[in-house]
Amino acid sequence: MWHPIHQAWNALSAIPHIGAWLAIFWIGYVIALGIYIILQKREPAATLSWLFSLALLPYLGFAIYYLFGPQKISRQRLRRPRSHQVYPDAADSRGDAQDALLHVLAKAVTGFRSVTAHDVRMLIDGSATYTALIDDVRKAQSHIHLEYYIYQPDRSGAALRDALVERARAGVKVRLLMDAVGSSRTPAHFFRDLVEAGGEISWFHPIRFRRVWKFWKRPPLNLRTHRKIVVIDSRIGYTGGINITDEENDALRSDAYRDLHLRLTGDVVLELQQVFVEDWIYATGQHDFISEIARNLPPLAPGPICAQVLSSGPDSNWEAIHRLHVSAIHAARQRVWLVTPYFVPGEAALMALSSAALSGLDVRLMVPKASDSRWVTLAARSYYDRLLDAGVKIYEYGPRMLHTKALLKDDDVAIIGSANFDNRSFRLNFEVSVLFEDSGVALELARQIEGEFAHAPRVRSPRPQAFLTERLPEALARLFSPLL
Repeated sequence: MWHPIHQAWNALSAIPHIGAWLAIFWIGYVIALGIYIILQKREPAATLSWLFSLALLPYLGFAIYYLFGPQKISRQRLRRPRSHQVYPDAADSRGDAQDALLHVLAKAVTGFRSVTAHDVRMLIDGSATYTALIDDVRKAQSHIHLEYYIYQPDRSGAALRDALVERARAGVKVRLLMDAVGSSRTPAHFFRDLVEAGGEISWFHPIRFRRVWKFWKRPPLNLRTHRKIVVIDSRIGYTGGINITDEENDALRSDAYRDLHLRLTGDVVLELQQVFVEDWIYATGQHDFISEIARNLPPLAPGPICAQVLSSGPDSNWEAIHRLHVSAIHAARQRVWLVTPYFVPGEAALMALSSAALSGLDVRLMVPKASDSRWVTLAARSYYDRLLDAGVKIYEYGPRMLHTKALLKDDDVAIIGSANFDNRSFRLNFEVSVLFEDSGVALELARQIEGEFAHAPRVRSPRPQAFLTERLPEALARLFSPLL
């Protein structure tokens, strides 16, 4: 079996100075790719991690970087000043954004102005979310727009699909956008009845392997839409952390994710619609439906709740959701409560949290005791000691996988959405959150988080750590945290 290999090796050895040529090629490879990576001007830690990976894994490292390495995509034809091309009249009818610094910053980095909501309803877990969502879908009259990272072909997915089919047959326009990786288990024929009824489905960044061979066009394999958006008749909006899957349906599974979702009414729904419209145009190239939406706009009237949509993704250099989280932490005067399933902070976020705690604020972090990624759990714990030393209170939620993504500042600001507190959500994924400046929303979020503390034992310092099973793995995971 080894004879052909020996022959090939002997043939290579017969070539004069083959070792020298291989060494020259390897050095040139490292230098060329190193220059390319350095010119991306990313954080030094992440840049060095990629450089070491490329140097230590000459060919495998290149493949990993080519497919999964950081990259930007251009959607300039869709980007604002976000002129509200879908709702030109609606944009003019709204009042000026409040001049609070968070709102000014949010508008600068996202293009979305501060608007209002009539009602903000927090939905806990999948069963309550799916029940409310399907009930609203069944009442739709004009259009239903949906965008999900995960849409599974299971009982939960079938229940929503069947409700969409019924509305499509009644003449309601249904558009469903799914991430091609997150929803990869869902075959197109699962939606055959919906398409035959006049509904439309599309996939965000579908995997086309023929592009792998076009080296000048890196496939956006690692750039996913992690958004969860539903807009019904431009009147009702849903967003938050809950996907469409039995894994998040507590009516079907006792181990379903613990999660938080939002049902919204008011002008803020039009901003969610704008996010969907941009993604739909980007994924399909279709523009003709914009006039249809504009013709069916509901009457606009300001609501009592100040709200602002935050969208971010690799089509922008501003890391809007990341920037707003850090700014909100710096602006806090009493407390900062952060709930996230994946906690892999950058230096700016880590500094903000520790500084707030050192200043005497009530800073609390709640994460799952064990997330669905062992590597991420270890990376998160590698930050505990520094935070604990600064006075941050850390809680690990234990009964189920905690999937809520929320930030509470003082008694007046809440940020809730799809974004985890990690590098992937802040820089690689397309995410959407909503910033509320409202004491009622903040109080409701505080009550929800307080209820979780009973199921989340507090992490105490010093932490007992076995060297081989905890301390060393955490340190290794921390080393690669910029790549997570």
